Amino acid sequence: MTTIGTFTKTSTGFGGTLRTLTLDVKAKLVALDKTNENAPDYRLVVAGNYEVGAAWKKVSQADRPYLSITLDDPSFAATVYARLIEGEDGVHTLIWSRTKAE
Repeated sequence: MTTIGTFTKTSTGFGGTLRTLTLDVKAKLVALDKTNENAPDYRLVVAGNYEVGAAWKKVSQADRPYLSITLDDPSFAATVYARLIEGEDGVHTLIWSRTKAE
């Protein structure tokens, strides 16, 4: 797994930077009013207000909260799955993989 972004908590979600081989953009996770229990908790939008993903609140087996994020962009070969995990310093790290987090 590799870090592809760093974020900090804001009043409306999270703000930070998303960096991949094809993207290097400011990004934000915007909290949503959920319409049903399967709907995402956040939308991931980048500069220009383009939506590139969605995030759901989860809790790890170690009882630590995180966000499970699905990213997609025409420049990606396939959908990217990621986790936004809070570090000890309050900075949230976005870590990606090709397999979906459960």
